[in-house]
Amino acid sequence: MREKYELPYNILRKKCDPSMFKYDTTEKIPVSRELIGQKRAMEALKFGLSVKRKGYNIYVSGLTGTGKNSYSYLVAKDFSKNKKTPKDWCYVFNFKRPNSPKAISLFPGLGKVFKIDVKDAINNIKMDIPKILSSKEYEDSKNIIYTQNQKKAEDVIDELNEVAKDYGFVFKQTEKGILSIPLVGDRPMTDKEIENLSEEEVEEIKKSSNELSNKTFDYVQRIRDIENNLKSEMKKLKEEKVLEISSLYIDPLIEKFKEQEGIENYFSNMKEDIIQNFQMFLDDNKDNYIENILSPTNEKEGFFKRYEVNLFIDNKDVEGAPVIREMNPNYHNLLGKIEYVNELGGLRTDHTKIRPGSMHEANSGYLIIQAKDILQSRIAWEGLKRAISAEEIVIENITGLNIISETLRPEPIPIDTKVIIIGDYLTYHLLYQYDEDFKKLFKIRADFDVEMERNEENIEKIGSFVAYQCREESLKPFDRTALAAIIDLSSRISGNQNKLTARFNELVEILYEADAWATKENKNIVVKEDVERAISNKVYRNNIYEEKLLGLIENNTLLIDTEGYKVGEINGLAIMSIGQYTFGKPNKITVNTFSGKEGIINIEREVGQSGNIYDKGVLILGGYLGEKYAKTTQLSMTASITFEQSYDGVDGDSASSTEIYALLSSLANIPINQAIAVTGSVNQKGVIQPIGGINEKIEGYYNVCKLKGFRGGEGVIIPYKNLDNLMLNDEVVVAVKDGKFKIYAIKTIDEGIEILTGVRAGKINKRGNYEEGTINYLVQKRLEEYSQMSKDRK
Repeated sequence: MREKYELPYNILRKKCDPSMFKYDTTEKIPVSRELIGQKRAMEALKFGLSVKRKGYNIYVSGLTGTGKNSYSYLVAKDFSKNKKTPKDWCYVFNFKRPNSPKAISLFPGLGKVFKIDVKDAINNIKMDIPKILSSKEYEDSKNIIYTQNQKKAEDVIDELNEVAKDYGFVFKQTEKGILSIPLVGDRPMTDKEIENLSEEEVEEIKKSSNELSNKTFDYVQRIRDIENNLKSEMKKLKEEKVLEISSLYIDPLIEKFKEQEGIENYFSNMKEDIIQNFQMFLDDNKDNYIENILSPTNEKEGFFKRYEVNLFIDNKDVEGAPVIREMNPNYHNLLGKIEYVNELGGLRTDHTKIRPGSMHEANSGYLIIQAKDILQSRIAWEGLKRAISAEEIVIENITGLNIISETLRPEPIPIDTKVIIIGDYLTYHLLYQYDEDFKKLFKIRADFDVEMERNEENIEKIGSFVAYQCREESLKPFDRTALAAIIDLSSRISGNQNKLTARFNELVEILYEADAWATKENKNIVVKEDVERAISNKVYRNNIYEEKLLGLIENNTLLIDTEGYKVGEINGLAIMSIGQYTFGKPNKITVNTFSGKEGIINIEREVGQSGNIYDKGVLILGGYLGEKYAKTTQLSMTASITFEQSYDGVDGDSASSTEIYALLSSLANIPINQAIAVTGSVNQKGVIQPIGGINEKIEGYYNVCKLKGFRGGEGVIIPYKNLDNLMLNDEVVVAVKDGKFKIYAIKTIDEGIEILTGVRAGKINKRGNYEEGTINYLVQKRLEEYSQMSKDRK
C-alpha cells in the first residue's frame, strides 16, 4: 500500500554535472557583470531611464540580495555616459535684491574659472582704486574743476558786492559759505565793532540786510549752484576713475563669459555697485578698536562678501551625467541648505553659505535613494516630491529657530533629475495606495525576481558571475566541481529543482568562505569540498538553537515518538527561522474527540497563541468533515486539537493535513505510525496542497530519527505538489537510497491516512456508505453514533 507513494532517491535532489562547464576553472571563463535572470526588471529599468518625460521616475522593488542596488547603479552609469555633462552652477550676490541671491549657470568646468576670475578682478580693483584716486592725473583734474568753479563763484561774488555796496555790505566766501559783513566806511566791520553797535544801529543794519537779501537772492542761489556743481563734478570725476578701473578688469570678463546666460547683467550690476560704494575700496586705517572687538568680522570684510562667487555645483571632473547615491536623504542632504554664523547672539548668513543637496549634484543625471531611508523623514519625502513636480529646487530655511537675524531666498535652480527609489514590494504598494503624488511621479516599476529558470544559459551566466567575483575580489579560481556545487546551492536556496536563486549575495558569501578554506589548506584552486565545507560551517555557526532542541528531544524533555502506534497522536513538521538560519522542527499534535456540539476546538486559538492562517487551516477541517461524512447526518461532535509543548505563537496552514489525520485516527480509533511525520496543507475537498520549507522539514525530522536511532519505517509524508522543491542534502538522499528513511508523496487525505495506519481509506458507494472496515467507514459510524447520542439527549 505504501510502496506506490514512496519516492526513489534519485528525484530527491537535482545535481549539476560539472562537465557542462567548458573550462577547467574560472580563470578561463569570460567574465560578465550582466544581470542574470532579471530580463523583465532590466527592461523596465532601461525604459524608465530612457523616457524623458515628467513623472517617469523609477521605483525598483525586490528582496534583499537580488542585485537591485548594484545593477540599478550600473545601468544608470551606462546611461549617463551617453548624456552631456551638466552645467556648473554658482550663487552670486543680487545687487538689486540682496536677500535673493542669483543662480548663474556656466558650461561645465567654467564655474571654478569664473569664481577665480571674479576674485582676481575684485582684488585688482581694490588695489587700483586708491591708487588712481591719489594719482597726479586725478589731482590735476580735480584742481582744474576746483579752479574753474572757484573762478565762477568769484565772478558772481564780485557782481554781488556791487549791489551790496549800496546797502553798506560786502560778501565774502568762507568755509561756512557766503557771509555778508556790514561796512564802516569802505572796509568791513570787525567783530569788536559789531559788538559795540547800539540797538538802533543794529536795527538799521538788519533793515538794510533784509532789503539786500531781497535784491541778492538770485546771486546767492547762483553761488550755491556753483558749489553743488563743484561737488557733482568732483563726484563724477571719482566715478569716472572708478568706472575706468572697474571696466579695465570687468569688461574682459564680460567678453570671456558672454555666452553664459545672466553673466553680462551680473557684471553690469557689479560695476554700478562698485561705483556707488567706492569709499569701501579706499584705504582706511582708522578702524575703531572697540567695534572690532564687538564685531566678529571687520565691516569691510563683510562688505566684500558681496563680490565673492559661491561655486555651488562644480562639474569640472564629471564625465557624462552624474549618478549620485544618497545614503542619508534627510531634507538638507537632498535639497540643500543655508548655513549660518553666530554674530552677537544672532544668526547671520550670506550667499556664500548656500550649500547644495544631492538633488543639485544629480541635476541632469540620476539620483538613487533607498525607500526605507527617505520615508523616515516626512519633510524630506515631501520636499523631494515637490522638487520633482516643480522641476526646480527652492533652498529654504526650515530650522524653525527664532534667533535668525536674517535669511535668504535664493533663486530656484531648474532640475532635470531622474530619481530611482529602491525598496521592497510592501512599501511600493503602500505608497501607490495611499500617496497620490507617488503614482504620478513614479510611473515606472522595475520588479526584481528572486529566482530564475535553471537552464544551460543561466548556469553558464552564473559561472561567468563567479569568474567575475574571483577576479574582482582576488579570489582563487573555482574548478568545475566547485561551480557545480554553487549551482546546486543556488537551487537549494531558491527551493526548487528547476530554479536558480537571484539572491546573489548569499552565493557571494559562500564564494568568500570557500576561498578562505582553500587558502587555509594552501590550495591554489577552490574545489567542491571547499564549497561544501563553507556551507556546513555556515550552518554550524548558526544552528546552536537547533542543537539545543535536539538535546531536549534526546533527553525526552520534548516528547517526540519515532516508533510505535498511537491513536490521535501524530508528528507534524514546522520550520523555525533564527536570523539567517532556518531548520525543521517536529511537533507532536494530539486530538481528542467526543460527543458534543462545540465542533473543533483549537486550543492554540483559545489561548491566543495562533495566527490567522493557522486558524483558517483549523476551520477547513470542519468543512472537510462536513463534506466527507455529514451530508446525510448532522455533525455532532467535539474535537480538541493542540500542538503539545508549544508555548510560542503558531501560524501557517502546513499542519492542516496532519491535524486531519490525527482527527480521523481519534474518530476511527485506529492508531497512527509514530515513525512517520507529516506536513502538507489541505483544502475542504481533501486535496493536499504544497507548502514551504519542505527540505528543512524533512531534514529536521531525519535528524530526530538519527538521534533516536533508526528502527525501521521512519519517514515523512509530503505533498505531491512539492516534488519540484526537493533539494535534500546528501546524507538524507543516501539514507533513502539505503532504505533507512522513506519519503512519501501524496495527493489526497485518503492516500495519507492509508500510509499512516496501514488501513485502507475506503470509497463511498451509491448509497452514501463507505466500505466496511475502512478508515472512512469507522469515522462515519463514530459520527453517526455522536449524532444519535445528541438526538437522545433531546
